[in-house]
Parts: sequence; C-alpha cells; structure tokens
Amino acid sequence: MAQFRYSKWDGTQVGFEFDADDIFAELTDDLLFHGDLNQALQRLLQRGFRDRNGERIAGMREMLERVRQRRREMLDRHDLGGPYEDIAERLREIVSQERTGIDSLVDEARESGDERRAEITDELAAERRMRLDLLPPDLAGQVQSLQEYEWTSSEAREAFDQLMDELRSQLMQSYFNKMSSSMSDMSPESVQRMKDMFNELNRMLETRAAGGDTDRMFEEFMDRFGDMFPGNPQSLDELLEQLAQQMAAMQQLLNSMSPEQRAQLQELADSLLDDMDLRWQVERLGGNLRQAFPQSGWDRQYGFSGSDPLGFGEAASVMNQLGDLDRLEQMMSTASNPGALAEVDIERAGELLGDDAARSLEQLAKLARQLTEAGLMDQREGRLELTPKGLRKIGQNALSDLFSRLIKDRMGRHTADRAGIGHERTYETKAYEWGDPFNLSIERTVRNALGRSGPGTPVRLTAEDFEVERTESLTSTSTVLALDLSLSMPMRDNFLAAKKVAMALHALITSQFPRDYLGLVGFGELARELRAEQLPEVSWDYTYGTNMQHALLLARRMLARQSGTKQVILITDGEPTAHIQPDGSPFFSYPPAPETIRVTLNEVVRATREGIRINTFMLDATGYLRTFVEKITQLNRGRAFFTTPDTLGDYVLVDFLDQKRAHRRSA
Repeated sequence: MAQFRYSKWDGTQVGFEFDADDIFAELTDDLLFHGDLNQALQRLLQRGFRDRNGERIAGMREMLERVRQRRREMLDRHDLGGPYEDIAERLREIVSQERTGIDSLVDEARESGDERRAEITDELAAERRMRLDLLPPDLAGQVQSLQEYEWTSSEAREAFDQLMDELRSQLMQSYFNKMSSSMSDMSPESVQRMKDMFNELNRMLETRAAGGDTDRMFEEFMDRFGDMFPGNPQSLDELLEQLAQQMAAMQQLLNSMSPEQRAQLQELADSLLDDMDLRWQVERLGGNLRQAFPQSGWDRQYGFSGSDPLGFGEAASVMNQLGDLDRLEQMMSTASNPGALAEVDIERAGELLGDDAARSLEQLAKLARQLTEAGLMDQREGRLELTPKGLRKIGQNALSDLFSRLIKDRMGRHTADRAGIGHERTYETKAYEWGDPFNLSIERTVRNALGRSGPGTPVRLTAEDFEVERTESLTSTSTVLALDLSLSMPMRDNFLAAKKVAMALHALITSQFPRDYLGLVGFGELARELRAEQLPEVSWDYTYGTNMQHALLLARRMLARQSGTKQVILITDGEPTAHIQPDGSPFFSYPPAPETIRVTLNEVVRATREGIRINTFMLDATGYLRTFVEKITQLNRGRAFFTTPDTLGDYVLVDFLDQKRAHRRSA
C-alpha cells in the first residue's frame, strides 16, 4: 500500500511536476489559431513557458541568447598571450637559479685554495654564463637551447625538467582532453604505449576510409587501450568524434592567435614533442580525423579581446568550452522538435550555462515524449498528429478556458429545472410525494428510518421515511455550428476566439449531452462540412468571400437527417459577399451584390420552413451586417448577438445551455 507523509509548507517544497496536460494547455491557443500541431510545439519550444510551480522554463530563443552571452563574456575576458608570459617567467626564474648555482660553484672553488680548480671553474662558469646570455629571445628557442644545456645547478635542472614535463602533459591534454590522466605521464614506457595507441587509431581510421570492417578492430583496441578513455565510448564513431572535437579545439586555438603567437606555439610544440615518431603519429591522426569529421570546425577562430592572460593549460580548457558552446548553439538552432534535444549533454550544459539552463533543456527535451506517452499525440510518417484523446483534450481545454470566465452561478452542469419520469438518473433524491414515480432510494429511506427510531433491528419504515430518486426529462437538440473561415477573421483577430468556441461546444456536447448532434461547417468563398477530428487543424481560407448561402445550404442538409430541436449557430464577422451560382461555381462581390443577399435570405426562409432556428453571433457589428442580420431574425425568429472575441464564448455556451434548459422546461 502506498504511504504518504505530509509536512507544513515552508516555501522550500517542490509542487507538482509539469505534465502532458499542462503542455497541452500551453499549446491550445497556438494549435487552434494556426492549425498545425508540429508548428505549435516548435513555437512552444522557442518561447518556453512556466511550470506549475511558477518557475520559468526558458525557451530556445532565451537559451541561445545565454549561449551567445557566455561566449561574449569569455572572449571579452581572456587574452591568448598568457601561455608565453607564464612559461617565460618560469624560465627566467630557472635561469636565475642556474646563475646562482654557477656563482656558488665559483665561490666554492675559490674557497678551496686550489688555484687550478678555481681557474677551470672560472672558465666553465664564463662559458655557461655566455650560453645563458646568448639564449634566443623566443620561447621555443630558449627551450631548445636549455634542453641541450649542461646544468650546473641540480635544483635548476630539476625545475626545468619538471616544467618540460608539465608543458608536454599540457600539450597532449590540449590535444586529447577527454583521455585519461595517463596522457600526462611522459615516461618512456607511457610514451611508447601512446604511440602504439595512436598507431592503432590511425589504422582503424584508414581501414574505415577504405570501406573495411572495423568492428573487430575496435573491440581489440578497447581491450588494449580502453583505460585511456574514461568516457567508455561504445563505438568507433563515438570515440573518434570525441578526439576530433579535441584536436579541432587545438586547431581553433592556433587559428585565433596572431601569426607570431601561432609560430611560437608551433615551434614550442615541436621542441616539447622531441619524439619524432610520437609527433608524426599525432599529426597523422589529426589529418585522418579532419578528413573523417570535416564539420568539426577546424577552420573556426575566435576574436579574444580581453586582458586576462590564459595559461597554457587554461587556453585548452577555454577552447573546449567555446567548442561545446558552439555545438550547443548549433544543436539548439536546428532543433525543429523537442526530440532533437535528446542528444544534448544536460550535465555539460549545466556546467556551461548554469543549473537553471540545464533544467530548462531537460524539460524541453521531454515535451514530445510526455505527450506521446500520455496518448495525446502520435508520430506518423515523420509528423506529429493528434490522437482521439488529444482531440478531446484540446476541446476540454477550450471549454475550461471559456467557462473559467463565466460568473459562478453560471458554472457547473446546468441541470434541468423540471424533474419527472425520464431515462436519466440525476443521482439526487427527494422526499416522496403522492404521484411521484416510486423509484425508491433504499439507502436514503433506511437511513431516514434509523435517524427517526435509532439503531437496532428490526427497522420499521413509515411513509415519511420514503425518498425517491429524481430523473431528468430528456430533450434532444441537433446543432450545426457554421464557422466563418474567411480571410477577414484572422485579420481582425476574430479567428482564435471563434475556433475555440467551436472546440469548446464540441467538447461540451460530447461530454455533457452525448445524445445531442453537433455538425460543423466552415465557410469562406465556399462552404464545406468538417469532421470533429479535423477541427484543431482547420485554418482560414486564403481567398476572399463570406458564403453564408452555401453554409446554410449544407447545414439544412445535415439537419434533415436529424431529429429533435434543430438550430444553426452562425459565427461571422462580415456580411455575405459570395454565393453558389447555378453551375456550381462561387460568385464573389464586395460590396455584397443584391443577388448574393437574395439567395442567402432564400436559404434562411427554407431553414425556417424546416423548423431550423438560426442564432447569429456577430464579431464585427458594422451597420450593414447589423441590417442584414436583422432581416435574418425577422424571417427566422432566431436571435442575434453582437459580441467581441473576448465575450463570444460566454454568449455561445451560455445561450446553448439556456436553450437546453428552456427546451427541457417545455418538454
């Protein structure tokens, strides 16, 4: 059995998770207006939203700006001259330490009293001081000269060897940052193992480029060298892509330097990697990777303009961050649906942009999966489509949105005032009165008897204890909703409100009045019958014309097959400007032609003769439209409502429910 614990709210608890229903609520208006689920989801992805806890889930536009801002901050802060200053300073300290060692050696020889020793030592000291004085001005030259220099001071030699090991390690790490710490071990054994590893990598790349099978080679490679790759790549492509990104980052560092800086670093690298075979294997790998992954940004460069000098190791780290930002930006820029974000490294995104950004990306990546798992949409032939459950949910959202604006005493189920013999139980009871159907409620009757006489058996009933179940008198209403799809509807900001009303009315009738009939007609230059499942994706017509005549003609034909009270709900923002000619082609004229008015009113007359009531909801009550609708009401005895997009739903839904109650009272 599930157990729950409750605690006093202190402001730190996390509320409900954002679920599929919340996502659909965010999508409803966009989907209804544009009629495209894929585009609606993409726009939600772009703009973001707030979850149930009121926390902002940043969209792609906001996230892309964060990426670009982070890149600007890094470029405005750092200076690529840092590696040389750091190395030069340490070399100056080592040379100074060597000069001190030479001075100490001369002093010791002189203090020994041995003139020959002192003479030889003076000559040796002069020669070594001269070599130090003649060190080249560039770092690569200094490193090369000091590597060949015979040190006097053991402390200076150890410091120089330590610096060289650090620089070699940093150089290799800058090329292969994602590899294990074994890359920093430059002992002869480790260097040989590195060369073997690079050789095997190059063989696999060249075999794959020639069309050969590399699966077995990859398995053997990971058995031998897998410990050097802590990311545990599962395929050769994954392994090579990681290496390509790292080597491309090093190349981007070189591209971003001045020609002088670039030449200096290249010479320094050549001096550090004095193992010719290792250097050749690295260069060979770089060429193979560049050919295999040309899209990794090998030619990209960055404009550093800051004053904070980067150390040798720091420069590689910064380039890796910039490369990751570029890849993140590209992935987000091209993400056409939430599923495309599944490839984003959420942990890395958090390191680069912060925890809030990582949370937003994680939530956005789950949008499509949540909707699919909830059964609200499905993927067919590469496109997302609403399921029947999703269709119902869109209607319920539209209905809830409209009902939420109604005053309290108009909300709810709107039960009938008249009760009597019927087919539907209301699940309410009343005290029995003479003449009532004897639909006895056993539970309420026995409870009344126990309340009167107290507990115990036998339970004795009297007539005053009887309660009976109420039933509703049922009425059947057949409705056709005729929705104006002419171009003026979106141009005047009326389309979304009208379509939301259509969805809400469909949801209301199918959920609350399942025995009622609802037909749908959309009309522009021509009218057409719509199925309920088409409604979310219905859009406006890109042609001119408001063909009420054709809409009423179709509505009459649809209602002719139905029974009960019949009505047409006509939602429009303009007078009739089109009609069907005898040959079946549409005729358009603005201002409305007399013939269009005549044939439209003829359809009103035919509907009236067939007992069909026409209720018109006008969204743009111009003088001409008012005059025309007044003629409709005179002929048909229907009603006219002059409304706005904000109040259209209130008018339509309340009027429909009021009429249901009126029909029940008269039944």
